[in-house]
Amino acid sequence: MDAGIDYGRFDEGRGINYWKLDHTIRRELRRSYTEDEFEWAESRLAEFGDLVGHTIADNADYIDDHGPELEPYDKHGEVHNYVRYPAEQLENERLVYEMGIVADAFDAPPGRDEPMPLSHNLAMQYLLCYADPGFDCPVAMTAGAALVLEKFDDGSLSAYYEGLTSRNYNDLIEGAMFLTEKQGGSDVGANETRAEYDEDEGCWRLDGEKWFCSNIDAEGTLALARTDDAPEGTAGLSMFLVPHAYPDLESGPYTKGDRLEDGPLAPEAVNDQLYRRLKDKLGTISVPTGEVEFDGTKALLVGEQERGFKQMAEMLNLERLSNAAASCGIIGRVLLESKTYAANRDAFGDTIDQYPLMRADLVDMAVDHEAAVAYVFETARLFSARERAERAGRDADETYRLLRLLIPIAKLRTARMAVETASYGMEIHGGNGYVNDFVTNRLLRDAQVLPIWEGTENILSLDVLRALEREDAHEPLFETIEDRLASVSHPTLAGPAETVEAEYHDLAGALATLATEDAEYAQLRAKELAHYVFDVFTAAQLLEQAQTQLEAGNGRLALVARRFVANELETRDARGIASGDQLALKAFDSIVRYAPVDPETLTETIGVDD
Repeated sequence: MDAGIDYGRFDEGRGINYWKLDHTIRRELRRSYTEDEFEWAESRLAEFGDLVGHTIADNADYIDDHGPELEPYDKHGEVHNYVRYPAEQLENERLVYEMGIVADAFDAPPGRDEPMPLSHNLAMQYLLCYADPGFDCPVAMTAGAALVLEKFDDGSLSAYYEGLTSRNYNDLIEGAMFLTEKQGGSDVGANETRAEYDEDEGCWRLDGEKWFCSNIDAEGTLALARTDDAPEGTAGLSMFLVPHAYPDLESGPYTKGDRLEDGPLAPEAVNDQLYRRLKDKLGTISVPTGEVEFDGTKALLVGEQERGFKQMAEMLNLERLSNAAASCGIIGRVLLESKTYAANRDAFGDTIDQYPLMRADLVDMAVDHEAAVAYVFETARLFSARERAERAGRDADETYRLLRLLIPIAKLRTARMAVETASYGMEIHGGNGYVNDFVTNRLLRDAQVLPIWEGTENILSLDVLRALEREDAHEPLFETIEDRLASVSHPTLAGPAETVEAEYHDLAGALATLATEDAEYAQLRAKELAHYVFDVFTAAQLLEQAQTQLEAGNGRLALVARRFVANELETRDARGIASGDQLALKAFDSIVRYAPVDPETLTETIGVDD
C-alpha cells in the first residue's frame, strides 16, 4: 500500500523541489486554472519550485544575516539615498523576476496568447515564501503598483508600467506603497503629506513624512497626499508615483540595469527626499524598510485627483491576498520542516513521528495548511476572474461583493495561523528551533509581521462589517456556501456536511442579529464573526473538493475535511476525550504524507460510529 511521501529521506526542508512535494498547492491550481493554463504552468512552477528550494533558500539565509544597508549621504555629505544590497539578494531578484513572477500576469508569456491569471502571481509568491517572505514584499508591491497603473493611468506613466511588468531584470523597476504616517497609522484619512503643483516644472511636489516604507528605494513607489483645498479624510487624498530618481518621462525610470551599471545616483539625480534610516526589524530583513522625508519631492499624479484612496484600495486587495499567500507559504515550509524533523529525530527508541501526540499535531498542522490554501486560492481564483472580466469590459459586481468579504478574512485568518504554526514548528525542533542557525527561527520572525502588514486583525474585522453593511456581501456568500453544500452527496461526507449546514444557518442567524444591534455591539463581535465566516466557508469548500476527489477514487481530502469540521465547528462532549476518535492515528499517512485513500476503506478509517 502507498504510504505517501517518506520525509525521512530528507535531512531538512531545503535542497528539494517545493512544488513537487506540495500536493496541496498542485491540487488547488489544477482545480482553479483552465486546462491549458495548467498545462502551460506546470513545468514552469516545477522549475520555480526547484529554484526556490535550492538557490533562493540558500541565499535567503545569508541575506537574513547580511541584509540591505542604507547610506543616506555620500562622502561629501550630499543626499544620495543609496541602499546597498548583498550580491545574494541581487541574484535572487534576477532569478525570480526573470521567471515571470510579476510579468506573466500582465503580459502574455512565451508560449501563450494572453497573460496568466493573477492567481498565478500569487502561486509563485506562495512558493517564494517557502524561502523568503521578506523578498516577497517587493514582489507583491511591484504587482500591486502595476495593477494600479493598469487600472487608473491615462498612459502618461506607461514607461513605469512597462518597467514594473518587465521580465528582463535590467529593464525592471520595483514597486512600493508609502502609506503609513506616524500620526495616522491605520487611520489613513489623518495623513498630513501635502501635494502642490509646480507650474514651472510641470509636476507635483510633495512635502511630509512617511513612517514605515518597505522597499524604500523602489522606483515605482505609490504614495497618498492631499492637494490644496482638498477635503479632509480619505476623500481628499490623491495618489502619486514618487520615483527614487529625479523623474524624467522622456528618459524613463531608473531601472535595475541602470543601478547595477552606475551604482549610487549622483546627488543631482536623486529625487528631493531623504531616506532617514532603515528600521531595525525583528524579521523580513531582505526588504529594506525605513522612514522617508518628502521635501519638495517630485511626483507624478496617478489618474484623477482625490481618487487616491479608492485607487490604493485596489492595490490593497492584491496586497492582502499576497499577504495571505505568504502566510500559506510559511505554513507550508514550517510543516515540511516539521514532517522532516519528526521523521528523523529518534527519541526513546523510535522516530518522534511514531508517537500519538506528535502524529495528532502533524495531522492538525497539515489540515490547517489544507484549509488556508483552499480558502486563499479560491479567493485568488475569484479575484483573477474579476480582473479578467474588467479587462474585457464585462460586469463583475457580484464577484466584487463577495471578494470584499473574503479578502480581508483571508489575510486576517491566515496571518494568525502562520504565526501559530511557525511558533509550534520551533517547539517541534526543540532548542534547535530557537537558534538562528535553523530556519524555524527566521520563519517565526518573518511571520510576526503578517498580522500587521496591510491592516491589523481589528482593522480587517471592521472592514468585514463594512462589506456586509455597504455591499450586502452576505448574499453572494450564502449563495456560494449553499452551492458548495448542494454538491456534496457521498455518504462518507454526510455527517460533516450536516454539521456545516447547521453552522451555516447559525452564521446567518448571527448576521441577522448583528443587523439589529447597534454599531458598538457589532464592532465588539466583528472579529469572532470574521473567523466564523472563514470556518464555515472553508468547510464547505473542503467538502465540495472532497466530493470531487471521492468521485475520482481518492478519499484523502474527505479525511482532511472531516478533521477540519471537527476541529473548528463541532462541539464535543468532554472536549472529545471520551469519544474514542483515533482519526489522527489511522489517517496519519494519508493526511500528513499525502498517501491516497481508497474510498471503500473510509468507514474503517474514520470509525464506525460516524
